[in-house]
Amino acid sequence: MSEIDGTESGPTWVVIPTYDEAGNVEAMAEAVAERLEPGDRILFVDDGSPDGTGEILDRLSAASDFVEVLHRPVKDGLGGALIAGFERALEAGAARVVQMDADFSHDPASLPELIRAAERADLVIGSRYVEGGAVEEWGPLRRVLSRGGSLYSSTILGVPQRDLTGGFKCWRASALGIIDLASIGSAGYSFQVELTWRAVQAGLTVVEVPIVFSERVEGRSKMGPAIVVEAIWRVPALRLKRKS
Repeated sequence: MSEIDGTESGPTWVVIPTYDEAGNVEAMAEAVAERLEPGDRILFVDDGSPDGTGEILDRLSAASDFVEVLHRPVKDGLGGALIAGFERALEAGAARVVQMDADFSHDPASLPELIRAAERADLVIGSRYVEGGAVEEWGPLRRVLSRGGSLYSSTILGVPQRDLTGGFKCWRASALGIIDLASIGSAGYSFQVELTWRAVQAGLTVVEVPIVFSERVEGRSKMGPAIVVEAIWRVPALRLKRKS
């Protein structure tokens, strides 16, 4: 049972990490803005992209009152970028914080549903693996790796959520306040697993709503062997840490 009840009033902040996303960020900012309410904000967290992403984001921010950019000097992993974005949003008074990718694999059209679902949950996961969810434009190997990774994580951790590796989430700000963000050790995509695991362990209400996940529009995937290896050993480590 959650310790948090009722709907939290205030703006929604959408946190979008970027690294070499010059071909996507302008269209993404426009598409996200179309789904937000007055007073909501978009925060891009750029890890020193060498392709000019940061410069494009600075231009967008200068021309808009709802786009903000947080520059980090070096590429420091997905987890570090998201934590920096969460902390900035919380400091600014966000009531809800959405995390999503910059490459349109997470459809901005799903934003209103995720935000509405936060009226009844502390954490809302945009899920590929519940009824109504789907993955498009992936080959068999990538489908197996993704579905298998989520199944592996949920089995090891003993939780019912079906898309633990997904990165399209809406958090109540008070839920993020309960989780000790500074102590999270995961850096890559296992960060997504650890975040949800911590929410479950804290007794927060977690729901999954279906989304359709698509292949990125521009650029190259950041998934690599090191990310997979980290997830393989870190998920059991989370369970062992809980037992210790």
